[in-house]
Amino acid sequence: MVAGRLLWVAVVFSLPLMGCMNSGSVTRNAPLGVDTHGQAVDGLIVGHRLMEAGEYELALKAYYRAAGTHGLTVDTLSAIGSANLALGRLGQAEKVLRRALEVDPTFVPAMNNLGVVLTEKGNYGEARLVFQQAFAQDSGQTDSIRENLKLAIAKSESSVYDTPQEEGEFQLVRRDKGQYVLLTQL
Repeated sequence: MVAGRLLWVAVVFSLPLMGCMNSGSVTRNAPLGVDTHGQAVDGLIVGHRLMEAGEYELALKAYYRAAGTHGLTVDTLSAIGSANLALGRLGQAEKVLRRALEVDPTFVPAMNNLGVVLTEKGNYGEARLVFQQAFAQDSGQTDSIRENLKLAIAKSESSVYDTPQEEGEFQLVRRDKGQYVLLTQL
């Protein structure tokens, strides 16, 4: 009796799925990122396409799926950070992009996007340093990095001259390998 019910349940639930099977042709309603020929499409590729289409939340989900497949590589971390940046989640983007640069300190896209995050947060001096590193790693070949660097230089210089400074002592603090920050002690 129990075995008969289990078989009936299995048949009932498999009937809708049987209608979804295809004979090698592309189904009209196949979800994005699903290859109807049986091969899964890489989540990074799907995410990049979704980013181009302006579907940032869906891209983020695709990037998380890619991270589950490939692990937390510099590519997946940078992509997740970029999607968070596009969604306006600056704190999350900064954290993930910094993690990507821990994995590969020479990865130019992560550097550039971290610089954008820092600029958006008003950290113009640090953004300038990050863009300078990206510009050096890229050998000045990418126009967007060059423009970002120019903007960060202009903003960092204008913020120095526009804001009244209180008198105080400065302390040079080492952050990471070769990165230093000036802190004011009032």
